[in-house]
Amino acid sequence: MLSRRGFLGSAALIGASAVSGRVQAASIPEAPFMDKVTMQPPLHPTSGPDYRPVVTLNGWSLPWRMTGDWKEFHLVAEPVVREFAEGMKVNLWGYNGQAPGPTIEAVEGDKVRIFVTNRLPEHTTIHWHGMILPNGMDGVGGLTQPHIKPGQTFVYEFALKKSGTFMYHPHSDEMVQMAMGMMGMFVVHPRDPSFRPVDRDFVFVMSSYLVDPGTYLPKVNEMTDFNMWTWNSRVFPGIDPLPIRLGDKVRVRIGNLTMTNHPIHVHGHDVRVSCTDGGWVPETAQWPETTIDVPVGAVRAFDMAADNPGDWAFHCHKSHHTMNAMGHDVRNLIGVSKKDLAKAVGKLAPDAMVMGDTGMAMGDMEMPAPDNTLPMMTGTGQFGPIEMGGMFTVMKIREGLGQDDYSDPGPYKHPQGTVAYEIASSSLPPHQSAPAKATKESKPPMKGTKHMKGMKM
Repeated sequence: MLSRRGFLGSAALIGASAVSGRVQAASIPEAPFMDKVTMQPPLHPTSGPDYRPVVTLNGWSLPWRMTGDWKEFHLVAEPVVREFAEGMKVNLWGYNGQAPGPTIEAVEGDKVRIFVTNRLPEHTTIHWHGMILPNGMDGVGGLTQPHIKPGQTFVYEFALKKSGTFMYHPHSDEMVQMAMGMMGMFVVHPRDPSFRPVDRDFVFVMSSYLVDPGTYLPKVNEMTDFNMWTWNSRVFPGIDPLPIRLGDKVRVRIGNLTMTNHPIHVHGHDVRVSCTDGGWVPETAQWPETTIDVPVGAVRAFDMAADNPGDWAFHCHKSHHTMNAMGHDVRNLIGVSKKDLAKAVGKLAPDAMVMGDTGMAMGDMEMPAPDNTLPMMTGTGQFGPIEMGGMFTVMKIREGLGQDDYSDPGPYKHPQGTVAYEIASSSLPPHQSAPAKATKESKPPMKGTKHMKGMKM
């Protein structure tokens, strides 16, 4: 599952002196790397308290080693190439071969030691978003620690005081580094495995990018006009489905490091917010929803009972966030005849195609596009084009899935008589015309007109 490669090149050796004197450079754990873009199996604990591990959409959990009573991890900040979906790769910055970085999992009360090696062309740090820890471990460059210069390795050491769902990201040239994909999730499991257990536990972080068609690098100065809205730096149809066993209790943990909020909507079920990056929501304070708003810089986890089998859409409800490579300067031509426009455009560009007078649904049409970009709407289901992109995937709830089976079960087999169907137009009632428009003479006088005579307007 994991490809490993040596990390102690000459630059890392030079910078190893930046590691705390309590831990010698020679004892830095090997850093695992990942080159797969699909969801990896859960990483079950082999020692310490038991817990139900999370699975990361299109991602993985970072292995650790035990040194005494310290749980040790190693993150490597470096340039990476991330495939948003088949046909589009982007040059990003991330950790251990991917952006976002691997999910870190530990247990409430654990003492963690996290080594961070910097292979970027500029300095960096890591902030542990939502964690309660000593000030000098908070990761704000210049304020709570020196910046980690290229080639250096720093170590963070702290005890995990509370369970919950947290994030990690730089606080060093933050605008650029987060816009380049530097982020990840940090899940701390309750020490008591009987505390609000679930059968399946999913996690991902949301990020956004502006990548012009035909290019490979995000525009890091963009603040509002993004065209790639991603879950774990993937867009539909590249986002993993969520395979779920019918009857399972499911938890989904979502971090938001984009520049806007996201109303995340689940079809076919109601859910309850169970956790934020501030802690667990008491069960008596939870309320039913089908759409949960996830603010900027926040985490929301929801629990649901997977009691309704099928292929259920799961997506952001901002419609522009379920499209890929979307330009926002396109004129609205709905209802406008394109015949004359097509003639004029045809003289200038014979191969051009004028479209949009009936909407933007493309169906099975394949439109030419620049290299290294994606269609706005894409993906195919068992009934035809799905016409989605961006922050969209499917919860596939099935009977008979194994406990750790996260493979795609394929399209849902609908019971007979449970699919919407067409009826013959001859069976419809006759179409009734709209009432005739009132003529000038037949219009009733405007209320209060007798009081308006003589008024100057």
